[in-house]
Amino acid sequence: SEAQQAANQMAKERLKQSLKEAAKEASQSAKGWGSVSAGLKKEIIKRLETKVDWKKVMRYFIKTSQRANRSSTLKRINRRYAYIHPGKKVKRQAKIAIAIDQSGSVSDEMLETFFGELGKLAKLATFTVIPFDTQVDDSLVYQWEKGKSHSAKRVMCGGTDFDAPTEYVNKNSFDGVIILTDMEAPKPKACRAQRMWMTDQRGAATRYFQTNERVIAID
Repeated sequence: SEAQQAANQMAKERLKQSLKEAAKEASQSAKGWGSVSAGLKKEIIKRLETKVDWKKVMRYFIKTSQRANRSSTLKRINRRYAYIHPGKKVKRQAKIAIAIDQSGSVSDEMLETFFGELGKLAKLATFTVIPFDTQVDDSLVYQWEKGKSHSAKRVMCGGTDFDAPTEYVNKNSFDGVIILTDMEAPKPKACRAQRMWMTDQRGAATRYFQTNERVIAID
């Protein structure tokens, strides 16, 4: 049944959380891993890491967003050999937004997990980070440059309203947006950009609304 599936997902998430805490505690002590070999220790930690195929996510955005794929209908003129050799079509990079739910229901640990995943994404692309709870504060929005790192930081702690980041994305003509959240709020209005959702297994199993939009559940 749906209720049983949800219960199983919650139990799985609690078990994984317990394992993470045990691994963290063991790592902080020289004798914490006991007789566990270095190879097995590495494998255990690896299995507990979150895994999101960001290359696949970015390909999805670029493929499904008309704005991201659009190239100019006219070719740029070759200045050195004008009208002799054809110019190249002008293409641009997809403009991607990452909206991070910073409401009180999102734990500090979940926030750290989100930022950890964004660190992986930053190896591939530059994107705009939009912190939100019931609103978006323009002064808190920033560019996460490709190759840079940022530590997890909570800058808001109110309720949750998915309309807030959606309106910001619509107003600023993004090609795609990923909303990182625990999914604990009503379904938002339509988004002009491609919209995806990222949450944990519990959030995916107990989300407040149904959607045909893509939902990524972090292991």
